[in-house]
Amino acid sequence: MMIHTILDTDLYKFTTSYAYIKLFPNAMGTFSFKDRDETAYTDKFLKSLREVVVSLAQVALTTEELEYMASHCRFLPRVYWEWLSSFRFQPDKVKIYLDEDCHLNIEVTDYLYKATLYEVPLLAIVSEIKNQTLGNIADMDDIICKLSEKVTLSNEHQLSFSEFGTRRRFSFDVQDKVIGYLKQTSQYCTGTSNCHFAMKYGMKPMGTHPHEWFMFHGAQFGYKHANYMALENWVNVYDGDLGIALSDTYTSKVFLNNLSRKQAKLFDGVRCDSGNEFEFADQLVARYRELGIDSTTKIIVFSNALDFGKALDIQEYCRGRIRCAFGIGTNLTNDTGYKPSNIVMKLTQCKMNINQVWRECVKLSDDEGKHIGSEAEVQACLYDLKIAIND
Repeated sequence: MMIHTILDTDLYKFTTSYAYIKLFPNAMGTFSFKDRDETAYTDKFLKSLREVVVSLAQVALTTEELEYMASHCRFLPRVYWEWLSSFRFQPDKVKIYLDEDCHLNIEVTDYLYKATLYEVPLLAIVSEIKNQTLGNIADMDDIICKLSEKVTLSNEHQLSFSEFGTRRRFSFDVQDKVIGYLKQTSQYCTGTSNCHFAMKYGMKPMGTHPHEWFMFHGAQFGYKHANYMALENWVNVYDGDLGIALSDTYTSKVFLNNLSRKQAKLFDGVRCDSGNEFEFADQLVARYRELGIDSTTKIIVFSNALDFGKALDIQEYCRGRIRCAFGIGTNLTNDTGYKPSNIVMKLTQCKMNINQVWRECVKLSDDEGKHIGSEAEVQACLYDLKIAIND
């Protein structure tokens, strides 16, 4: 099995799942897979993927895991972990096929508090099976050698980072060895987004909320109100905990224009997951200044396809103006000499209850070519937010 435990996923899948349970328990959604490289997959790959997905039905939260998560995540009530111990993945909810161009299609539809839990495990499985079917073999000596250089740079420059690499890892074993090495050698690795490895290595589980939370609010309440309502509802659930706000679901410019003084003061900082990091730092510092907030008390978490060299440049740029930290994923868990998969699963449709009509979900990235949604709905969103097509 490539997913050894239900905790072999990102923390924010659980925090988002609980938020749906608390505020939108009847909401339903569909998560859809996208390979941005438009890879042609094989029947052999498809067969292996289906077999592993069937095996997910055996994955369950253990008593030991329940006790660990209940004691280490004070922001999630014990009742959530007790519910999770009864949760089982349902392989029949996962539709998998290759289209006529051999592009991989995966869809999961369920109540959102359950559907959200499929995303990260499925992406990790796809990445690992792809490497297996291509005959790619990880050279651990080479991986650790490169990792050693990254850790040395981090230690020398006091560069704080978290490991965010589950969804596009080379394999479970590679991620395991990478995190084990970080635990032994890194002075400034603040934790990992993977709850299983956080438990195994005694590290802090890291994460807050994903794009889907904002996409759901945009589809249900309108794009103009999505950022504000998504943050307000997050506060309604977590009361100030998990205070890093994601900025780029409908472009960072729209987010910053809508950011209220209350939210800017209440949230510890903002995560930058697309676009130009240096420009975003300037814009966020300026927005805090407009709102009368000392930006040096706030933090930006950068997480967009980073390596350690770029992270160091960003840290130097932010020095003295705003604190910064880094979520580094693929560069840690899939720096193997092979091209990593560029894959995502995003919320593509949702409805507030079983009787409502489906509403399409949209994401407008700060990176060109990464908008998610049908062309018609993306255009409607751009129009609604008064964003020029080439902005």
